[in-house]
Amino acid sequence: MIRELCLGVSIALLIFLTMMGQNVIPLLLLAGLGFMLYMLIDRKGLTGSANFAGYTQQVNFTFDDIGGQAPAKQELKEALDFVLHAGKIKEMGIRPLKGILLTGPPGTGKTLLAKAAASYTRSVFLATSGSEFIEVYAGVGAQRVRQLFKTAKERAQKEKKDGAIIFVDEIDVLGSKRGSNTGHLEYDQTLNQLLVEMDGLRHDDKVRILVVGATNREDMLDPALTRPGRFDRIVRVDLPDKAARKSILEIHCRNKPLADDVSLEDIARESFGFSGAHLESLANEAAILALREKSPVIHQSHLKEAVDKVMMGEKIDRRPNDEERYRIAVHETGHALISEFLRKGSVSHLTVTTRGRALGYVRSVPEDDLYLYTKEHLEEQIQICLAGAA
Repeated sequence: MIRELCLGVSIALLIFLTMMGQNVIPLLLLAGLGFMLYMLIDRKGLTGSANFAGYTQQVNFTFDDIGGQAPAKQELKEALDFVLHAGKIKEMGIRPLKGILLTGPPGTGKTLLAKAAASYTRSVFLATSGSEFIEVYAGVGAQRVRQLFKTAKERAQKEKKDGAIIFVDEIDVLGSKRGSNTGHLEYDQTLNQLLVEMDGLRHDDKVRILVVGATNREDMLDPALTRPGRFDRIVRVDLPDKAARKSILEIHCRNKPLADDVSLEDIARESFGFSGAHLESLANEAAILALREKSPVIHQSHLKEAVDKVMMGEKIDRRPNDEERYRIAVHETGHALISEFLRKGSVSHLTVTTRGRALGYVRSVPEDDLYLYTKEHLEEQIQICLAGAA
C-alpha cells in the first residue's frame, strides 16, 4: 500500500513540475537509479530474508498416526525424552541433544516422524528445506539461518513453550561437504553459520531448540555436521517390513469403504519393497479404481490392480497385433510355468496387457520378505528369467 502511494505521489509531482516548465530529466535519472538499486537489493534477498522463518505448522500429529517404523519411533522417542525431562537430565549431568538426523530411502516417513516429534515434545514446529537457504548472492543463506533460529526462540517464548523444533528437509543441500562446491562459496558460508548456531546453543537457554534433519544422502553430509554435539543421534528410517506394511495400509484405509473380500495381509505380502508413500498411493489408487467402476466399496481386485499400477504404471491403449500378442503370451507363460514349478503359489498376476514400458508381465510374490539371497534362490531366479526366452 505504501509503495503504491509513493509511486502515485511521485508521478503526480513529475507531471506538476513538467507543467510548471521545470527540467525533470535529472529527477527521472535519479528515480531510475533508485529503482535499479531497490530491485538489486530485493533480488539479493536482503529485504525478504528478514521475514524468512520457515513454515510454522500447527501439529496435531502423533506417533500413533505413523504405521510401522517401530525401531525408528522408539529411538526417536528416547532422544526426545531428553528434551521433555530437562530438569532430570541436568541433575544427571547429561548434555542436551542438539540435533537428530533422520536418514533412509525416500517416502519412508521421515517428515512424518519430525511432525510427530514436535507434538510429542509440545514444541513449536518450524519446517523448511535445504534449498531455501542457498542463493546466488553471498551472505543471504547465512542470514536466513540466523533468522530461522531467532524466530524459533521468539515464537516459543510468545506461545510460552519451553522448546522449538526446526525441521530441515533435504538437509544434504545445505550441509554438503565443504569444498565440494568449488564454484560457489555461498554453500560453505551457509553451512558454517548452521554449525555456529547448533554449537552456540547454551545449556541454560530459556528455549531449547532441537534441529531435526532429513536426508536420503547421508554420505554427502559434512563430517563437522554429523559429529556428536551437533547431530547427536542418527536414526535410520528403513523400508517397512510385512507387518509394518499391513499397519500402514490399515491407517490409509481406515476412512475408505472396504468390501468383505479385502485382505490387507495379502496386499502387504504382495507389496514387498514399497515405502510408506507407495502404500498411501496404493490405497488412493484402489479407491480411484472403485470410483471409476462406480463401485460403492473397494474390493480386493481393486487393491491388486493398484499394486500393479504403482509398480508398473498405468495401462496403455497400445495394442500389439495378434502375432505379437501370441509371442508375448508364450514369453510370459514361460516365466509363470517355471516360477510355479520351482516355487508353488508364487505367481500372483499374469497378463499380456501393456502397462508402462512392459508389453506384458508376471508378478511374483515371495512367501516372506527376503533380505539375503542364497545361491539356490539366485539359480532359481535365473531359470525363471531364461524361461521366457525358451
